Amino acid sequence: MPNSPNEKNRRPQPIHTKIIDDVFTDAVEMVKPRFEVNYDAYLERLWQANPEIHRRIKRSRSLEEARRSLFIYLEKAERRLFDLDNDLHILEKATVRECIRAFKSIIGPINEYRTGTSALDNLWKMGRGRTEELAHPVGVGFLMEFINLFRGVAGKSNIYFESREAKKGIPDFLRLEGREAATARSEALDELGSTIHKYFKKYPSGLEPDVITWRKENRDRILHFFKASQEDWNDYRWQLRHVIRTAEPLKSLIELTTEQQEAIDKAIQNRIPFGITPYYLHLMDREIALDYDHAVRAQVIPPPDYVDIMADHRRDRGLVFDFMGEHDTSPVDLITRRYPGIAIIKPFNTCSQICVYCQRNWEIDEVLDPGAMSPQNILQEAVDWLSAHPAIGDILVTGGDPLIMKDEQISWLMQALCEIPHIYRIRIGSRTPVVLPMRWTDQLLEILSDAHKPGRREVAVVTHFEHCYEITPEARDAVQKIRRAGMGVYNQEVFTMENSRRFETAKMRKDLRLIGVDPYYTFNMKGKEETRRYMVPIARILQERKEEARLLPGLGRTDEPVFNVPKLGKNHLRSWQDHRLVMVLPDGSRVYEFHPWEKNIEPVPPYNYIDVPIYDYLEELAARGENIRDYRTIWFYY
Repeated sequence: MPNSPNEKNRRPQPIHTKIIDDVFTDAVEMVKPRFEVNYDAYLERLWQANPEIHRRIKRSRSLEEARRSLFIYLEKAERRLFDLDNDLHILEKATVRECIRAFKSIIGPINEYRTGTSALDNLWKMGRGRTEELAHPVGVGFLMEFINLFRGVAGKSNIYFESREAKKGIPDFLRLEGREAATARSEALDELGSTIHKYFKKYPSGLEPDVITWRKENRDRILHFFKASQEDWNDYRWQLRHVIRTAEPLKSLIELTTEQQEAIDKAIQNRIPFGITPYYLHLMDREIALDYDHAVRAQVIPPPDYVDIMADHRRDRGLVFDFMGEHDTSPVDLITRRYPGIAIIKPFNTCSQICVYCQRNWEIDEVLDPGAMSPQNILQEAVDWLSAHPAIGDILVTGGDPLIMKDEQISWLMQALCEIPHIYRIRIGSRTPVVLPMRWTDQLLEILSDAHKPGRREVAVVTHFEHCYEITPEARDAVQKIRRAGMGVYNQEVFTMENSRRFETAKMRKDLRLIGVDPYYTFNMKGKEETRRYMVPIARILQERKEEARLLPGLGRTDEPVFNVPKLGKNHLRSWQDHRLVMVLPDGSRVYEFHPWEKNIEPVPPYNYIDVPIYDYLEELAARGENIRDYRTIWFYY
């Protein structure tokens, strides 16, 4: 049960000594770059991780000699896995194979050429005591990557046991038979289940009685501020008229830090989209101390570095921040197309509030921009273009948020799309179930459900819940209205720093299913520099999918983790054959090669992506009070 809002439960302040270590068993300090780092201790552990690799590097008189020697070593290590007297557990052998595959890729000359850097060159110079010759300083994040990679190659990943290697063996429940085996298995599963519930308790949803009580108080305070009634609150038009666009109302209604106030003020001055519906504001804890609402606040209150970068590029945002290359995938105005059977149409270019990490932050000037609605002739041309392309059968209506349009505008567009014979599905991309659930009036439902013809044409709602704290009775009721009208509701989550803790997303999946929403996609954060502080390493998404989502029943893990390749489209992250690690940069950033969805169909070139360092991510988790030991396997997801 959540603590009372009056109890102090502040996020722990960053601790900069002995937070975590390289494999979470040794006493190695992990600290911010501005603090002193015992670099030699990390370097010592690097060579201790695999003395054979160190020996081969140290005795090699040239980079190419080191490369040849390491390839020989890795091939022998891989063959050794097939020996009868190899005592490693078969699952540890699987880790060894993955580490060998990753290491071979990293030291491959072609990947050095394509990425313009050489991790092997750095290792060779460090191994021979020639660090003064390094082209770039090598950070602790780099050392941490190779400490774990070296150990993984040697079969000492410590994934299964922290104190010893995983050897051959059979668990009790497999050695037993009948009821005795079933009892032993059930006891092991009970232990796993209790672990899940322990984590789930950390993340209350908005359906818990205590949270409902707090939010009723929040709502009453907001209504008093605006001199409004409960009837006003339930009217989506009132909500839109009172979208909060400056820091002033917020200061009266919730606790803000000085940094947050200044960031909002600067965002307004530089026409950086900012706005919060009164409804969404009431989801925020009045006191920062409670901190259950961190993901809610982080979506709409811009951080200073985001504001600074956006302000610096005020005049060229469309060129700098168009990460997905929509300029190059738009055959006519309002249309985006990356797949043969699917197209996007964007009739309305704003929302009731703006997510800081929005993919299209570069083309939105302000919340509820009066010029957001596309001119009728441009919209008609887009519809005509869809009509002229019979290969396209699935249309995503998005924006902006198309359900902020007037009912008559929505009705016109739905009728126009329904008149195109080859369109069999219309998806409506909207955050209104999350930020404005009162928008789901009987009239809106009638407009959408009239277009939903089972067996002929499907209408589906694709929304964006980001955290279980957003799941409320109002959101539940809106979703249930949609479901009763025969339409499905699906969720696209963005995996960020604010929802990536152990089982945080898994808890949301469970809660979403209970209100009638099917998890659909988990998106890796776009590689946009202005939202870098929100980004999470790809390894963490893969870890979450394997170690947390896998423990849920199948209906609770129906979403697919994806990376959006610029200009091309989605790459399914759990399809290991569609991406590979090709390099580790001096700061510890991994470089991935992503293959397009056309792989095995058309020879479209791959895309190289620089990820955020795992070390930096773990450091931020530690500063937030997380037990980093819980994340120790993250290094072995490639």
